[in-house]
Amino acid sequence: MRALTEDQLRAALVNAEAEELRHVAMPHDLALTDWDHQDFFAWRDPRSRGRAYLVAEPDGEPVGVVLRAAEGSSRARSAMCNVCHTTQPADQVTLFTARKAGAAGDHGDSVGTYMCADLSCHENVRIAAPLAPGEIRASVDRRIDGTKHRAEAFVERVRAGEGA
Repeated sequence: MRALTEDQLRAALVNAEAEELRHVAMPHDLALTDWDHQDFFAWRDPRSRGRAYLVAEPDGEPVGVVLRAAEGSSRARSAMCNVCHTTQPADQVTLFTARKAGAAGDHGDSVGTYMCADLSCHENVRIAAPLAPGEIRASVDRRIDGTKHRAEAFVERVRAGEGA
């Protein structure tokens, strides 16, 4: 991703209302972000436990969404993130929902997906697991590409409400 400022991140949020944009809290370590190694940028709101943000570049331009984390916990022992396809203990995967953009969102339409609770998907796919016999390192590149594509697809599903 290209480097984005606080104003650019706020402006990218397609499903946020003007009042919400004023209250978007940036991550404390934003200035330390290594943008060259970001497939997308996601963070939990440091002021609000249940709010998060995801910004991707599906068409080369930043498009972001405001997310809400589901409350409660799962009885499952493990769960899989739908973005990075990493299986983790169930308490480390959370259902995030986003109000659709535009008229669809005004009518209450939303979309959701299970994601890593700390939104560290771009880091999780880069963890080098031991190679299995016959496995090649290129599989990590495929995981990175897949994660980027699935994050962009989720953002597009939210943005699709603009034309509704």
